[in-house]
Amino acid sequence: MSSLARWCFRRRGVVLAGWVGGLVALALLVFGAGAAFTDSADLPDSESATAYHLLGEAGGQASANVVRGTIVWHAGEVGSGPVRERVTAVLGDIAAMPGVKQVVSPYTAAGATQLNPGAGTAYASVVLDKAAATEPVVQAAERLRAPGLDVEVGGQAFTEKPAGSNGTEAIGILAALVLLLLLFRSLWAAVLPIVTGLAGVGASLLVVMLASHVVDLAATSLTMGALIGLGVGIDYALFIVNRHRKALRAGASVPDALAQAADTSGRAVVFAGVTVMIALLGMFVVGLGLLTGMAQAAAVTVLFTVAAALTLLPASLGFLGYRVLSRKDRAAIAGGRFPLLPREDGKTTTAGRWADLVQRFPVAAGGAALVVTVLLASPVLGMRVGNADASSDPAGTPTRAYHDLMAGAFGDGFDASLLLVASTPDAASSQAFTTLAHRLESLPGVAHVVSAPARAGQQVASATVIPATTAQAEQTADLVETLRDDVIPAAEAGTGLQVYVGGQTASSIDVADALMSKLPLYLGLIALLGFLLLAVAFRSVLVPLVGALSNIATIAVGLGAVTAIFQNGWGLALLGVGSGAPVMYLVPVLVVGVMFGLSMDYQVFLVSRMHEEWTHTRDSRRAVRAGVAETGQVISVAATIMLCVFASFGFSGERIVAMIGIGLAIAVLVDAFVVRLTLIPAVMTLLGRANWSYPRWAERITPRLSVEGPERVRDEHEMMAG
Repeated sequence: MSSLARWCFRRRGVVLAGWVGGLVALALLVFGAGAAFTDSADLPDSESATAYHLLGEAGGQASANVVRGTIVWHAGEVGSGPVRERVTAVLGDIAAMPGVKQVVSPYTAAGATQLNPGAGTAYASVVLDKAAATEPVVQAAERLRAPGLDVEVGGQAFTEKPAGSNGTEAIGILAALVLLLLLFRSLWAAVLPIVTGLAGVGASLLVVMLASHVVDLAATSLTMGALIGLGVGIDYALFIVNRHRKALRAGASVPDALAQAADTSGRAVVFAGVTVMIALLGMFVVGLGLLTGMAQAAAVTVLFTVAAALTLLPASLGFLGYRVLSRKDRAAIAGGRFPLLPREDGKTTTAGRWADLVQRFPVAAGGAALVVTVLLASPVLGMRVGNADASSDPAGTPTRAYHDLMAGAFGDGFDASLLLVASTPDAASSQAFTTLAHRLESLPGVAHVVSAPARAGQQVASATVIPATTAQAEQTADLVETLRDDVIPAAEAGTGLQVYVGGQTASSIDVADALMSKLPLYLGLIALLGFLLLAVAFRSVLVPLVGALSNIATIAVGLGAVTAIFQNGWGLALLGVGSGAPVMYLVPVLVVGVMFGLSMDYQVFLVSRMHEEWTHTRDSRRAVRAGVAETGQVISVAATIMLCVFASFGFSGERIVAMIGIGLAIAVLVDAFVVRLTLIPAVMTLLGRANWSYPRWAERITPRLSVEGPERVRDEHEMMAG
């Protein structure tokens, strides 16, 4: 690592030109090729996927290759007169548009149930190819608006894709700059971590946009990459700049200080970055292509931020020289006064005094930290995973206006329809399905049932079940479970009938179930990975075990915060994303992957300094204190920066982005101040020398990996030999 830092110092002009030239070249390629994002997620092997496949084989229009939308209007005389004539003409124009497969008007026999004269409301259902452009349809519908005639569009086809973060991350970056100025007392030192982080994130996002042509990536991958990349990128650069400044203030030359920073903090950055990337790529076990693509995009972002911290940052520090220090420090160095560092084993720093307090009362400090962690994580026990619908959107938005108009006339479950698709190989099974459809009319939770007309010789039948509750309501999920587990098996008994429950609502439930069923495996996999990596790095069993368990606790805190705020609605109005709703199924998996990697970062930076001190002194209590005293301030600032960056995404106005941003912000705050700087040192103080115990057989087979640098490894070998 020191060789790379010295090379970047000597060739700093080349390194800087390479980064600038690379960014320009990538930007030109993106300008020419554009992006090709997709928001279509492959359904897992589920009952709803089988329903779509079966109906698609029979030539039905509810296959996975089409989407449905709704145009709803409200007027005094909705069923006759000028309104009917005007709407009928526009619906005819829409039916002739490219990609529109079917338009069912409420003014025809097929759409008679779509008209409610008493409520003055009617709607038309529109079926389109999944690849069809929806803008012309929306524009045609909006032209219907007139005094006394309200028109809204909604449904799957017309649901707007999540937008970007609307620039809210700029607030987090400004807050990060202020914090860095307070820490370093130097504008250049404060700006460098932000510039380095932005360069790494910018290059990675351009690469992601180009990669969208060959890999299925959602548009939200850019926001996810920016959220993760800005947080870790600024942090990684901060740790290196902080170590570089310490070396300068201790009397090292600029190239020597860069080499020292690279051989200590630089190694920790590589270790932490690789851990984050592995945790993200572990999402492959979930088996959902779209989520895997987002994880790949985030991992690419982390890779570029690590590369920027190891190359662009040393080159920039080489250009700046001693200007990364405050004026007072530069004047002292010019006067030949060395070293400038305070005695960090004394009680002059806040972090040192905190370490003393924790070690004086380890049981009380650790117990209090544990209670706080458990209380904040407890809401996760009530987490309900699902897909939020328009009923929870902010009041005044088009989607909420659409929902209110439809629900007022056609019930809450109008947009939560369940599609029953049946294989009816003989007359008996066909009759059994007809009987089932009639029985469903009286089933609790069902508003009404519409059976598709049967065609002669057809061996596939279908019926649409309209629930009495919204798609996100728990009662609707219970209805799907009742149909699949009780009602349908009873109807199939003794016949050749096979019925599958599909539709968008059932598909969302199936995707959520598939993801959540893999979550324990995913969590266990990355926890084991984290344990093994820390065991190899620090030659210990208890240190990685405590680290892995505390990481899981931090993840629970993040998910508990998401549940309390976005599901239970505690303080949700402040974020402008609507009312409480189930936690979107992507969020738990993303929070687990990202937060595990981020909490590993702080564990590595904290414990690496402890391990360095233990290697030199073999005094466990002193090692724990040195780790907290010497890394506490920079970990606190780094966590606060990440809090600002992540929290800024919470005000993006997009529910899924806000969920991840707020969940990570609260988790990283608790992780740094409650877990890493309180719980971990308290537990390690109580464990004493047992922290560093490692079986001899494991020592023989474990590869040697140094986070502290080659000199520390040699010291350890000498200590062990002695």
